[in-house]
Amino acid sequence: MLSPTFDADMVALHRYAVIAEALPDRFTPAERGHVVRTIAMRTHVHPDGSERSYSRGTIDRWIRDWRRDGLAGLKPLKRADIGSVRAHPELADVAAALRIELPGRSAAQIADIVWHRFSVRISERTIRSWLRNRGLHREALVAEPKVFGRFEAEAPNTRWITDVLVGPFVPYPQVPASVRARLFLIVDDHSRLLVHGRFQPVENTRAGQDVLRQAILRCGTPEVLYADNGAPFNNHALARTCAILGMRLVHSKPYAPQGRGKQERLNRFIRDRFLAEATHRGIASLDELNDHFDAWASQVCNLRVHSETKQRPIDRWQAGGPPRHPDPARLADAFRWALTRKVTKTATISLEGNSYTVDAALVGRRIEVRFDPTDLTRLDVYFEGRPAGVATPFVIGRHVAKAVPQAARPVPEPTGIDYLGNVQAAHEDDTIGTIHYRHAPLAPSLDPPLTEPPLTEPPLTEPLFVNVPLFEDTVQPAWDLATDTPINNTNGSPQ
Repeated sequence: MLSPTFDADMVALHRYAVIAEALPDRFTPAERGHVVRTIAMRTHVHPDGSERSYSRGTIDRWIRDWRRDGLAGLKPLKRADIGSVRAHPELADVAAALRIELPGRSAAQIADIVWHRFSVRISERTIRSWLRNRGLHREALVAEPKVFGRFEAEAPNTRWITDVLVGPFVPYPQVPASVRARLFLIVDDHSRLLVHGRFQPVENTRAGQDVLRQAILRCGTPEVLYADNGAPFNNHALARTCAILGMRLVHSKPYAPQGRGKQERLNRFIRDRFLAEATHRGIASLDELNDHFDAWASQVCNLRVHSETKQRPIDRWQAGGPPRHPDPARLADAFRWALTRKVTKTATISLEGNSYTVDAALVGRRIEVRFDPTDLTRLDVYFEGRPAGVATPFVIGRHVAKAVPQAARPVPEPTGIDYLGNVQAAHEDDTIGTIHYRHAPLAPSLDPPLTEPPLTEPPLTEPLFVNVPLFEDTVQPAWDLATDTPINNTNGSPQ
């Protein structure tokens, strides 16, 4: 459950969002009266989730309170009344079932049925609020398809549109240490000027505030900041920033992207013209990517002739005259964070893991601390909207908030020590020991053994017996091998 102080802050921001449209000084009394009547005809989503409408007198009173006391003047007084209907929350289900059973039943008829059935009196306005919260109001039951028209702000800095574009991994080509870069963008609705954009490693509240602050320093303060319902834009810190700077924060309806056509068109242009070239070239770091994007935005994106306006965005924006810059002190206070803390019995509070000492008179009370998330050594204390000193650091563990991007650690120099190699060498010494070559067996020779070449007969190129005469007839004479002469067959002597 939210604390009462936090509830009051949310209600004050809600009331500022209701009257923000009627606050610009350029309105004449007649024009402001027309704007106030228009606001009174609308329904507004309250922080508790209900939809409410406010009379012109209420809106005029809130405007006077804001001009007199600022955001603190819009905080509501405490209430302690509890009606009998709050003790019967199940009656809301009964009212919804009655409307679903017969959509033509009016709120007065449903209230009368509940009175006769449960003897509990419920106002028609309460019935209508219950049914509207559940989407069972008559307008929703008989709704027709909506027709959307084209919209363009009437002048530069009248309306800014902000969004987050999911970019490439950095470094690219991707390595194990790469992170997904997210591009926070702000574009002027009238001129289509890319006011500011920056790639961030995280998508949180602080990243969005950094981009918005740089955009205000460059191009002044807009009247309206139009954003989606993502976490970087739907938070207490951004709502407080807009309220202090006099900007009207408007969120697009969920699942209704029809009002974000200009931003989506710029996102596609950035993907086609910048990110494609950046990934093809290679990205070493976020700083390098942001440097390239700043140069591309000023030299290409804002100097091209827009296909719809037929003008360069920078020329169309400069035609509106000098922008409205806020006071430096107000700007610094707008981007501080404000949180509620309860003072302990030892007159201390905790924030981001740090301990701080406050005035002992604040023991047991809820206080508001305002601080710069990049410097947690100084916290300003406020009680019931009034300054109540500073919080003195008692134990400091963090000097910046966790949401602030931390500085990257320097890459260490390699030592050249092979730890696993040393462990392996020690293991081998223990298991194998020292090698003595005198004890090693003789290794067989690697040369092939010497063998006799195989005996081969020379080729027969001549007859074996060259001078042997041919035998006569069929009688084969005997041959004396000693004298190499034939033997006479008659007497047995060589011839």
